[in-house]
Amino acid sequence: MTPTEFAALRKSGADVVLLDVREGWELDVARVDGIVHIPMGEVADRLKELDPARQTVVLCRSGRRSMEIARFLEQKGFKSVANLKGGILAWGKELDPSLATY
Repeated sequence: MTPTEFAALRKSGADVVLLDVREGWELDVARVDGIVHIPMGEVADRLKELDPARQTVVLCRSGRRSMEIARFLEQKGFKSVANLKGGILAWGKELDPSLATY
């Protein structure tokens, strides 16, 4: 899912979770509002904080870590999971050029 597609989905009122799996310091550099933040290394231990019935879109810096977590969530029985293609870097290009890059 592209950032533009996600923004349209959120704007439509869909019940969707944006799961940011970056580290805390990365959020200090570039942050998107309305996220659930669980660093990649903590997702397995914190699964109970997520609802497997809700649509979940996973975000990282460029899309690689989030793809791994999206696949992991699918294996754990999450019904609707997507990777945010291009991560926060693509978000900045498509939706918010004021975001810092790193």
